[in-house]
Amino acid sequence: MLMRTDPFRDFDRLTQQVFGTRARPAGMPIEAYRSGDEFVIHFDLPGVAPESIDLDVERNVLTVHAERRSPAPEGAELIAAERPAGQFSRQLFLGETLDADRIDAAYDAGVLTVRIPVAEKAKPRKIEISGGGGSPQQVGEGSDRQLTG
Repeated sequence: MLMRTDPFRDFDRLTQQVFGTRARPAGMPIEAYRSGDEFVIHFDLPGVAPESIDLDVERNVLTVHAERRSPAPEGAELIAAERPAGQFSRQLFLGETLDADRIDAAYDAGVLTVRIPVAEKAKPRKIEISGGGGSPQQVGEGSDRQLTG
């Protein structure tokens, strides 16, 4: 059996593990969902000190910066290094329907949780319909009008 070898295959595999791919970024994977009147985003940041996390919002862009330092002491002989270390950054574009002024963030057990409320102007509301005379009318049972077609 003849096997074709690709000298760059191992390099590509290593690059994907360290830097991730478009479908799965290496440093800061997220999970996002809407729950009621707020959006919730979980950022996985295991091994990151809370004081090294920086969260900014500018022009509806949420930016998270974090740094994970290598736990190996300086000068130690490194046997294996599969956990990425260094600085990580992730940006998310927030829609106009979110209230960027009332963002709440908490960090617990290696997970940064960001909660963004839906803006009041974007929440569904009931619109009252007025009749031709300017006063609101109710359409439905009890109305004396009959529609003919």
